[in-house]
Amino acid sequence: MKIPKKLFVREQEITADFLRALDNHLSDILCGNKDQMYEIRDFAAVLHIHPIHLSNTIKSATGHSPCYFMENRLMEISKSMLQQINIPIAEIARTLTYDPSNFTKFFKRFSGQTPKQYRADFLLNLSQNPDGTN
Repeated sequence: MKIPKKLFVREQEITADFLRALDNHLSDILCGNKDQMYEIRDFAAVLHIHPIHLSNTIKSATGHSPCYFMENRLMEISKSMLQQINIPIAEIARTLTYDPSNFTKFFKRFSGQTPKQYRADFLLNLSQNPDGTN
């Protein structure tokens, strides 16, 4: 049975809308406009679709769950914020709506090191390569 092209187009549209909503939400979090992280059901409500349909569509279109994109984006933001040494790690955690200990667990799970270790490694690399080369 051949799957209609229209179905693939809709999958791509939902995926793009989700990624756009994710970026908008994370921008709101960083600006302090929102103080609670959305869950999949919240993104589904924004897109006016069922959460299971959202998850299945994203998985079908990309091979990854919506959480994969959320976690990767949060890791990018976390690493960027940790490179700003004037921001305490606890403040970064609170900005990203985490309790500091849960932020440490989240960060270590996805990077293999604690936020403190990541920052120390970044500073060490920066001091060894002040021009940014490796």
